[in-house]
Amino acid sequence: MTTKSDAASKTAPRTRGRNVLAVASGKGGVGKTWFSITLTHAMVLEGHKALLFDGDLGLANIDIQLGLMPKHDLGGVISGRISLKDAITHFPDGDFDIIAGRSGSGSLANLPASRLQALSDELLQTGKSYDKVLIDLGAGVDQGVRQMTGLANTVIVITNGDPTSLTDAYAFIKITHMARPKTDIRVVINMAKDKKEGQAIYNKLLKACEGFLKISPPLLGVIRADARVSECIRNQTPLLTRHPNCDAAQDIEAIAQILLTE
Repeated sequence: MTTKSDAASKTAPRTRGRNVLAVASGKGGVGKTWFSITLTHAMVLEGHKALLFDGDLGLANIDIQLGLMPKHDLGGVISGRISLKDAITHFPDGDFDIIAGRSGSGSLANLPASRLQALSDELLQTGKSYDKVLIDLGAGVDQGVRQMTGLANTVIVITNGDPTSLTDAYAFIKITHMARPKTDIRVVINMAKDKKEGQAIYNKLLKACEGFLKISPPLLGVIRADARVSECIRNQTPLLTRHPNCDAAQDIEAIAQILLTE
């Protein structure tokens, strides 16, 4: 007889990648994909070889934000037509590699547990060729998101001052902590008016985490609101290429420095 715990152990990732970072939000619209792209670029500029994996099949958009038209994507991997390595596309302007998702093709949660595990194992194996692997997680906390979260040595939760964003970020932290209590969870506040406001937003989330979960996920950084971010997204150009000295660029670079010097 198979128990629930036995079933869970079969679908849980067997190991974590020491070089793997996952970026989560709990909900969409907080700048998660832009942050993932820009953080990957910042790490490359510091001399690290990096791979960015689009873990959101339903609303995959890393390739769109970068103005790329990949020959292959994650859809081909899931269908078994190609290997994960064959789905890698190089982004020359940022000098990093991406594995694009396929927008509108459903969710990783819809994959059979065995296929999801195989994909996770293949990503960890492929990631050994890189200094850093960043997973841009889908919104929500479905099985596919939880599986990919479990691959990461560090999980970055990005949120902003919107109450629903904070609530969903807290929900993601709660579920992740309950599933894997030793997970290294960090918080990034995006689109803050200034550092002071960002700290105040973080304090609200921290109060909930300490009060109900008895944990204190540290603040990794505050990204100041910057009109040049929207400009770059509209022009499908990386911020660190178009406006490398703007406030948001400096804030991302500071976050990269922290992660790379630990």
